[in-house]
Amino acid sequence: MTRTSRHLALLLFFTLALPIASHAQATPTPDKPFVVEYYYKAKWGHADEFLKLFKKNHYPVLKKEMETGRITKAWLDQPRYHTTEDGRWDYRVTIVFKNATVANEPFDEAALQKQMYPDQETFQREEQRRFEILEAHWDLPVKSVDVESKP
Repeated sequence: MTRTSRHLALLLFFTLALPIASHAQATPTPDKPFVVEYYYKAKWGHADEFLKLFKKNHYPVLKKEMETGRITKAWLDQPRYHTTEDGRWDYRVTIVFKNATVANEPFDEAALQKQMYPDQETFQREEQRRFEILEAHWDLPVKSVDVESKP
């Protein structure tokens, strides 16, 4: 093998190996909590209605999931001040799942909702309304960064 061929082989190796190593480091640890932030941007004038429906129909489901241990914590935040319209959100729900596996495995939330809300017609209508009044909704898995560790 010539010197140039060895250099090309090493370059190819690192080109392929570095993304794999980086991905492995970014993969959530299965035994650690997994945090997801859910952002909701309501149409102007409908933020209070969204909150009312959320508290009535969705937060009790989250509490039930906390009782089962699937979720360890959940809370709702709203911004204190106004932002630009393109960056505006009205509510952020942060959910801490037991771990990444639990957060990403199939979960039959519909069965839980049917158990908790026997009047499914009203429940479905109110949940549809909760999403009709949204302009945007996005989910953001987050990870903690240890700023004390050495680079």
